[in-house]
Amino acid sequence: MSASGGTKAIVAALSANLAIAAAKFVAFLFSGSSSMLAESVHSLADSGNQGLLLLGGKKAQRQATPEHPFGYGRERYIYAFLVSIVLFSVGGMFAVYEGYEKIKHPHPIEAWYWPVGVLVFAIIAEGFSFRTAITESNQTRGTMSWTDFIRRAKAPELPVVLLEDFGALIGLVLALGGVGLALATDDGVWDGIGTLCIGVLLIVIALVLAAETKSLLLGESAGPEQIEKIKAAVVDGDTVTGIIHMRTLHLGPEELLVAAKIAVQHDDTATEVANAINAAETRIRAAVPIARVIYLEPDIYSADAASTGTNPGRSTLAEDAEQPSGGSSVPEGRADSEGENPSGPGH
Repeated sequence: MSASGGTKAIVAALSANLAIAAAKFVAFLFSGSSSMLAESVHSLADSGNQGLLLLGGKKAQRQATPEHPFGYGRERYIYAFLVSIVLFSVGGMFAVYEGYEKIKHPHPIEAWYWPVGVLVFAIIAEGFSFRTAITESNQTRGTMSWTDFIRRAKAPELPVVLLEDFGALIGLVLALGGVGLALATDDGVWDGIGTLCIGVLLIVIALVLAAETKSLLLGESAGPEQIEKIKAAVVDGDTVTGIIHMRTLHLGPEELLVAAKIAVQHDDTATEVANAINAAETRIRAAVPIARVIYLEPDIYSADAASTGTNPGRSTLAEDAEQPSGGSSVPEGRADSEGENPSGPGH
């Protein structure tokens, strides 16, 4: 997994959650607090989620095969989506059920110092994990807001860890509030209410994660900055005079497909076009190193012909005016491909 995958943040979160889960479960055994049981299951689910992220990163490193010619980069998206399912079911739904049962059948909390002490310890440990995730994220976030970073990040691991750690801290505060009110009023219903709030929080976070990872699974385009760099790299002003339309697609967090129909002059020779395509590929990869798969289709384009309806690229230009340049549809045909191929352009 690359640095942008946040391996350090995942390992820090995994270590913290395993220790916290054990401490919370011990506190539940001594106190009978449903909030502590819900929180111990929450931490255990988070630990499993971090394991899933590490497994997804490992599987994504496999080489491409004839059956999967674009590689396994999207494994990271699949395992991130599984995280949202685990968080929703094992964490959220269990906490909602446990909170409902505690509200129906309340009982006082015993040995109050256990849950209070463990919750304070857990807040400190989760705070350390959250700080690590923030530090790792700041290395790739740049000037983006946190909301934009979570929505636009192509590597799913850091947004997942950030949301999990943020949810864990809020959940711990809710658990501490529920336990505190239950002790202050000698009414176990408050413990159940705290547990129920934890469950609702986990379900909301799981739904946000599911929505973001679903978008990645469906296929997202390159970011606006990368698209502009690619456009600037394609056109050389000599043989390649413009871009009729272009589409980009993330095959994985660090693998980008670029497909474009490029404009050439009618009097260019096949050799000139082939050399121009090869040069454009080199410029694209220099400008955007994650552009691993590039297809460039040459087409004769004339602005005058387009205005009269006789130009072959006219219809695609109209479509391009209505769609973002980084859309996901790929133009028909191609003039080049991923690697080096001495037999033709684009390789």
